[in-house]
Amino acid sequence: MTDRLMLLDTASLYFRAFYGVPDKVKAPDGTSVNAARGLLDMVAKLVTTYEPTRLVACWDDDWRPAWRVDLLPSYKAHRVVEAVATGPDVEEVPDPLEAQLPVIRAALEVLGIPISGTSDHEADDVIGTLATRADVPVDIVTGDRDLFQLVDDDRGIRVVYTARGMSNLEIVDDAAVVSKYGVHAAQYADFAALRGDPSDGLPGVAGIGEKSAASLLAACATLDGIRAAAADGSAGTPAQRAKILAASDYLDVAPTVVRVARDLDLAPFDDRLRPVDHDAAVALADTWNLGSSMTRVLAALPR
Repeated sequence: MTDRLMLLDTASLYFRAFYGVPDKVKAPDGTSVNAARGLLDMVAKLVTTYEPTRLVACWDDDWRPAWRVDLLPSYKAHRVVEAVATGPDVEEVPDPLEAQLPVIRAALEVLGIPISGTSDHEADDVIGTLATRADVPVDIVTGDRDLFQLVDDDRGIRVVYTARGMSNLEIVDDAAVVSKYGVHAAQYADFAALRGDPSDGLPGVAGIGEKSAASLLAACATLDGIRAAAADGSAGTPAQRAKILAASDYLDVAPTVVRVARDLDLAPFDDRLRPVDHDAAVALADTWNLGSSMTRVLAALPR
């Protein structure tokens, strides 16, 4: 079997599981377990379909890092719990999902799947670092378009995109990014900064949409190239150049906010899939009523 690393954007997956799996089954203490069960079913399908030999659950130790907010105050601002006036930002997470996070962590741990996160950074940054360091092909599992910037055909880094659901997984390589957006994966971060992304509170350049952003990048290759061309009048329409110049303050900071980190100092761990302690996994499943979802993931993982 070819050595292959799979990196899970864990929050992206458990949010999808929470909203996609009916909340019909409870743990004995009444805790909802739909997100935990759904995540285990996802892991079972992903491991069976793509056959990774190494697997990491990447975690948001800080879902809205202060250094990104300092640069761009609107970053994810719409997701902050409104009642919180002081202290760290708290993300709007439904209580039944919040209660399942310790169960999810316990399930990943009993399955021998390492959880990797670090202070002041998001799971995206952990994924960027692990993918950059990898010496084997990498599958990044996410519903977040921002991670398209990591796609690298030469290094075998691709995205398993979950936005259309687990029954319609999409493999995103450079050709797929070009087909959908008209830019290469290496240009995607600059493209996102120009176009903006309401889901992340990223305003973009007023009046520059996807098509304009793609055409400017086709002509100038990079955001720095676009800004230089806007200043000297060598590319784009007069209206586009005016919009780029007017957004100078935003464009000074947006690339740093959008680009994922690739050089974090992460705690060491063993990411190789290895035989699971079956008895411990079954005991945890019994405690939390994880049932057939635990059975399926145990069948998918090494024995």
